[in-house]
Amino acid sequence: MPPAHHPNRDTVTTIREDGSRRFLYPADVRGRFSLARRISALLLIAVYALLPWIPVGGYPAVFLDVAARRFHLFGLTLAAQDIWLLFFLITGLGFLLFIVTALFGRLWCGWACPQTVFLDHVYRRIERWVEGDGVQRRTLADAPWGPGKIARAAVKHAAYIVVSLGIAHLFLAYYVSIPALWAMMTGAPGRHWAAFVFIALATGVVYFNFAWFREQLCIIICPYGRLQSVLTDDHTLIIGYDAARGEPRGPAGAHAAGDCIACDRCVRVCPTGIDIRQGLQMECIGCAACVDACDEVMAHTGRPPGLVRYDSLAGLARKPKRIWRPRLAIYSVLLLFGATAATWGVLSIHPVLLTAIRLTGAPYYLDQGIVRNQYLVRLVNKQNSPATVRLDVSGLRPGASARGVEDAIEVPPMGEELRPLIIEQSRSTYQGPFAFRVHAADPAEGVDVGLSLEFLGPATAGSYP
Repeated sequence: MPPAHHPNRDTVTTIREDGSRRFLYPADVRGRFSLARRISALLLIAVYALLPWIPVGGYPAVFLDVAARRFHLFGLTLAAQDIWLLFFLITGLGFLLFIVTALFGRLWCGWACPQTVFLDHVYRRIERWVEGDGVQRRTLADAPWGPGKIARAAVKHAAYIVVSLGIAHLFLAYYVSIPALWAMMTGAPGRHWAAFVFIALATGVVYFNFAWFREQLCIIICPYGRLQSVLTDDHTLIIGYDAARGEPRGPAGAHAAGDCIACDRCVRVCPTGIDIRQGLQMECIGCAACVDACDEVMAHTGRPPGLVRYDSLAGLARKPKRIWRPRLAIYSVLLLFGATAATWGVLSIHPVLLTAIRLTGAPYYLDQGIVRNQYLVRLVNKQNSPATVRLDVSGLRPGASARGVEDAIEVPPMGEELRPLIIEQSRSTYQGPFAFRVHAADPAEGVDVGLSLEFLGPATAGSYP
């Protein structure tokens, strides 16, 4: 077995001294954390694969219908005008990630990030099935090309392409729905050329990432690892090496040696190639592979587990540990603010959206002693059933009347209707601009929404200060 590589910490772990890339072949590892990660990864993959199939309120659980400008999230339907809620959703998730990172370090990276989930539990699993364990894969990579190596490479990359196609198609299903995706798949590419080009490009990107780029995405592109030093402190739960117990390193039974026997097993299983004994590093994704590997070695040598473990820097230094810190208070307040705003926004969403604009042209018309304002009312039905809406105008000045609100308006499911609204007032009773309200109501569905508009006319004495 070749010796483990210990990179110079002036460079990232996958760059050799001459600047070339060092490809990684992580060894297999078994243990409680590896099993837990495998189960959580399978659950996350199942969620990703099943959400477009599970109906909620007549639509897939998550259906981002960009073409129709409707976004269905677990029974909640948002129109394009409701997209402002995404600001609070995204910022809320960001602050939640800040809290999780401050408490548990890069738990997201090692346990839930799609890059880690698919790479470690799908693509590398395929690689192990086809080419063997880490030592066998490294040996095969260094061997000259021959029939056996070509056959294994062909099988492996064919499987990669099939999985990449599946991931890309499922991603598209979130935007077009499964039935529409199936129609595109069974139809001629020319009939759905945009979707065909998207799938080809997405498959290529996914294949390139997981077949070759791999951990470079975490090390080079993803900014989260670099934010780790900002979001964490000495009391954050991380994966660390207990140097006080492990040093000095030496073979089992050596006089005055610590518990670390310098087997380098923790390095061999690391998916980013670091040596956890060198301390907290940007490349560490918190996957706990080194914890399971070291615990296995400790069990074989009759020593207690936990030489490499989840702990804080304070805990590893035998200092008091604190959970609640000022940064957590700040993150929690920001998260609470965002969650409150998002909750208010969701509760204020109505199944029927009412908007109105002044028609193009003059702001008002004066015709035969009548001042006339013209508006275009837009009703959007965000329900999966038709809505029968009646318009009502309130707050008109004496002598003013409304036209266009006499009949009920039938708005189809997930559709919209446009109706003109005309407000008139006799010139003799007009005293200046005033505000009024337009209401849209559907008692059967509990809909009652309104908005304010302004009536304009010619200037009169006392109209303006």
